[in-house]
Amino acid sequence: MKTLRSFSAGATVFIALASGVVSAETVKIAFIDPLSGLMGSLGSNELKSWQYIAEVANQQDWGGGQKFEVVGFDNKLSPQESLTILNEVADQGIRYIVQGNGSSVGLALEDAVSKFNERNPGKEIIYLNYAAIDPGMTNSKCDYWHFRFDANVDMKMEALTTFLAKDPNVKKVYLINQDYSFGHDVSSTAREYLKRKRPDIQIVGDDFHPLAQVKDFSPYASKIKASGADTIITGNWGSDLALLIKAGKDAGVTADYFTYYANTTGVPTAMGAAGAGHVRYVAYMGANTKGNPPQAGQIMDGFKKKYDDDFFVMAAYTSIAMVSQAFKETKSTDPVKVAKALEGMKVESLNGIVEMRASDHQLQQPLVIATWVKADGKDIKYDQENTGYGWRTDAVLDAAAAAQPTTCQMKRPN
Repeated sequence: MKTLRSFSAGATVFIALASGVVSAETVKIAFIDPLSGLMGSLGSNELKSWQYIAEVANQQDWGGGQKFEVVGFDNKLSPQESLTILNEVADQGIRYIVQGNGSSVGLALEDAVSKFNERNPGKEIIYLNYAAIDPGMTNSKCDYWHFRFDANVDMKMEALTTFLAKDPNVKKVYLINQDYSFGHDVSSTAREYLKRKRPDIQIVGDDFHPLAQVKDFSPYASKIKASGADTIITGNWGSDLALLIKAGKDAGVTADYFTYYANTTGVPTAMGAAGAGHVRYVAYMGANTKGNPPQAGQIMDGFKKKYDDDFFVMAAYTSIAMVSQAFKETKSTDPVKVAKALEGMKVESLNGIVEMRASDHQLQQPLVIATWVKADGKDIKYDQENTGYGWRTDAVLDAAAAAQPTTCQMKRPN
C-alpha cells in the first residue's frame, strides 16, 4: 500500500522538459461551492479552510517542490451554475476541482467531469469531493475521476444508529431532511437501519423541506413537539440546520438531535446553552477527541489565530495529503498519473490512518459521535464560535465498523 505522513490543501502543476527535469509551477484548485445566499457563510469557512491548508502545505513543502493555490468560485448551490463554472475552469487550464455542498451538485459534476475527460484526453480533471455524500456517487454512479474524502450517508448512519440503538430511552424518532437526493437517502437509511437494530422504535414523523429556502422552521418545530418525539435525526446542513435548531429551541422542543452537521458554521451559535447535552453529530473528526495526532491541534489553533473561525473541514487536509503524496510518488501533477496513485493510498490524517478504497474511491476512515457540552478548557479545550460550548467525543468507531459494501463497477481508462 502507498503510504504518507500528513499534508494540506492545494494543488500543483509541472512542466516536463525534454531533459526529464521537472519544473514546478503553482497549480490552481477550483473550489466550486456557494459563497453567497443562505449557505454563503458555510461556503466561506470551507474555502478559507482549503486555502489555509494550501498555505501550510506550501510552507512545509508537502508537495515536493510543488505549490498550491485554491481559487473560489460561487456556484450559488446550483448544479447548472456549477457546470458553467466547470467549463470556465477547464478553459483556464485548472485540472483539479473540489466541491462538497449538495449531492445534487456533486452528481452533476461527477458526470460532467467524466464526460469532459473522455472527450479531452490530455486535459483530464480530477474531482476531489469533500462533503457531497450521496451513496450513489461511489456505488451505481461511481466514476474513476471522482474521489470522496468524507464518509457517505450509509457509513455515517451505520455509526449513528449503532450508538443510538444502545440507548433504551430512545422510543420515538422524528426524521426531518432537505428535499433532494441526500435528504431522502438519510431518511430511508435511518428507517432501514433502525428497523434492523431497534425494531421497537417508532418513526413518528418524516418531513422534507426545500433546500436552502426555508427561513422560518417554526411550523416544523411545532409538528415535532406535537409528535412526542424524544429523538430527531436530520441530515440538514448550513442554515437549514441552524434555523431548525433555533426554531426548536424557541418552541420548547426537548428532543435530542442526532445530526450529520451540527459542528458546521452557524449551528453552534444557534444552539448555545440550550443545545448542551441534547445535540450530537456523527463525523470523521472530533475537535476534542483524545488521541488526535498533534497536527490536529496545530491546524485548529493556526486557523483560529488567522481567521478567528473554527476549522472542521478535515477532508481538505486529507485530500491534499493524498494529492501531495501522489505528486511525489509519480514525480508529476498530471491527473492521469495522480488518479492512479490515489487508488489504495493510505495516509495519516487528523483522525488517524485513512485509506482511499480502490474499488470505489470512497475513503475509509474512523468516525466519531460527539455531544455539545460546556467547554472547560481541559477535556473540552476547543469551543466553537466563541460560545463557551464545544464537542465531547462519546465514541470513536474504527474504519471497519463504519465500512459499507459497494456496488461500484469501476471503468478505468486504458
